[in-house]
Amino acid sequence: MDILAKHAVESGVRLMVDAEQTYFQPAISRLTLEMQRIYNRKTPVVFNTYQCYLKEAYDNVTVDVELSRREGWHFAAKLVRGAYMYQERERAKEIGYEDPINPDYESTNRMYHRCLDYLLDEIALRRNANVMVASHNEDTVKHTLSRMNELGLLPRENKVYFGQLLGMCDQISFPLGQAGFRVYKYVPYGPVNEVMPYLSRRAQENRGFMKGAQKERELLWKELKRRLVSGELLYRPVF
Repeated sequence: MDILAKHAVESGVRLMVDAEQTYFQPAISRLTLEMQRIYNRKTPVVFNTYQCYLKEAYDNVTVDVELSRREGWHFAAKLVRGAYMYQERERAKEIGYEDPINPDYESTNRMYHRCLDYLLDEIALRRNANVMVASHNEDTVKHTLSRMNELGLLPRENKVYFGQLLGMCDQISFPLGQAGFRVYKYVPYGPVNEVMPYLSRRAQENRGFMKGAQKERELLWKELKRRLVSGELLYRPVF
């Protein structure tokens, strides 16, 4: 991780450390925190991932933000909902400890927005917190934009980022990018047998994914018909 963080600094890019199951995550978070202490002094280089389907997500975020404030480094987070719900619940039942996952999808949404609101408030107050809103959920994106507008946070202040998987929810990504927001498309890389389970988890964690795909297809067809009627076959952005 130290080698990767150094390379990120030298290349002028950010390093986002992904999250895993709860029985791995404490070690991952500890290593990431140590990298943030070293490399996030001047700019936010290393991002930690917080899974909002966990009951302790808000506590984890607030504790780490307070730590960054006391020690004087840039807090940087990627917020996700989470992808190991069924594994976590089966393991908790098998071993006999409390289920660490929020009881339903709605409570996970509330946790996501609670963590997000807290970080947006921090950005507005201190200007040294950073958040990647990694979500395919339109309501979450709309909520983020509404809160940013309320707090007077500008699109290109380089503190709030959006991220979706390449090929998923382009009807969210493209308008955000055209409006001046910083949007990133994740590209899974690796052997097919390793990448497909990752993609299936992403689709599984978002219950509205297929509905979103249908909406995207409808929007593409509507745009195609508009261009055919208007004679504007090539898109020309207006700046």
